[in-house]
Amino acid sequence: MSYLDELFSLSGKTAIVTGASRGLGRAMSVALAKAGANLVLVGRDFTALHDTEEAIDAKKRTHIVQGSITSPEIIEKTITEARNTFGTVDILVNNAGVIRRAPAVDYALKDWEEVIETNLKGVFLWSQALCRIMKEQRSGKIINVASLLSFHGGINAVAYAASKGGVGQMTKAFANELAPHGVNVNAVAPGYFITDATAALRANPERSAQVFSRIPAGRWGEPSDLGGAVVFLASKASDYVNGHILAVDGGYLAY
Repeated sequence: MSYLDELFSLSGKTAIVTGASRGLGRAMSVALAKAGANLVLVGRDFTALHDTEEAIDAKKRTHIVQGSITSPEIIEKTITEARNTFGTVDILVNNAGVIRRAPAVDYALKDWEEVIETNLKGVFLWSQALCRIMKEQRSGKIINVASLLSFHGGINAVAYAASKGGVGQMTKAFANELAPHGVNVNAVAPGYFITDATAALRANPERSAQVFSRIPAGRWGEPSDLGGAVVFLASKASDYVNGHILAVDGGYLAY
């Protein structure tokens, strides 16, 4: 095995990815599988999860769990099935998330609660459950999906900004406690990517132009652009990286 293979190979590792049915979750699942990991795909839409499994093209190394990512029962079921199927859980990618857009003054309480429940509580519950196992085995990688709105307030996305700011701080808090036990907790902060979540934004000529004008790379991100970052944070190559939020944004934050 070459030096680079040793650093980045995920062969024999098992990753749980929440919100794996489409978009960034699917792309990260594919990247982890290409690096050699077994994949446990979690989400509400069984058909879409099956499509992700097809995209991975390695059915003997995938397992699907359908259900709400904020359900403690589904979390327990997923961990049990992952360990029964693959023997261990080494990587958690907290990707599942939702966004509801409206001016803050008109923001509906039900939308606020849904966003915070999924984006913040869900990350906490999965991280807490997996960190107990990883702490005991003295190894593991937890990768949260933050956002540019972990740093910016955004427009018409008050709950999303609040939740992703919380994800950033939660990443650091878990990292502080788990680093002494050989567990790395970090986050990726995607910029503006071509996904279902940004469809409305891309369809708004004024806002789309504003976003595009400050991306030095000169394009919106493709979901596959996130693959290298998540493999890095899941691999041995990041063993001394703790509590970091890695922006994958085409230079947006640097502009």
